[in-house]
Amino acid sequence: MKDELKDLAGHQLRALVSIKENKKRVAKWYDKSVKVKEFVDGDLVWKLILPVGTKSLKVGKWSPNWEGPYRINRSAPGNTNILETLEGFVFPRALNRKYLKKYYPSIWMDA
Repeated sequence: MKDELKDLAGHQLRALVSIKENKKRVAKWYDKSVKVKEFVDGDLVWKLILPVGTKSLKVGKWSPNWEGPYRINRSAPGNTNILETLEGFVFPRALNRKYLKKYYPSIWMDA
């Protein structure tokens, strides 16, 4: 019985090593598809309209999902940014980067 207990410990260690290798392999494939969003202070961004349910009842599902542009005022800890309007009003709360996307000005609006 003692030999079987020693073998059991060996099986458990091999299983643990196998689990760690599988987690590394899955993380590698996941990291390939994730696109990191990096914003610098002063960048123009779109902001997701939050919370869900605040869309216009007149146009229903055709109402916009993004609003903006807003300017990045400064970065806060934890992948968050503090936004400001183009007129200079600073929002009191930070917003997570996953709710932002880069704003590219249209050539038609600049003309």
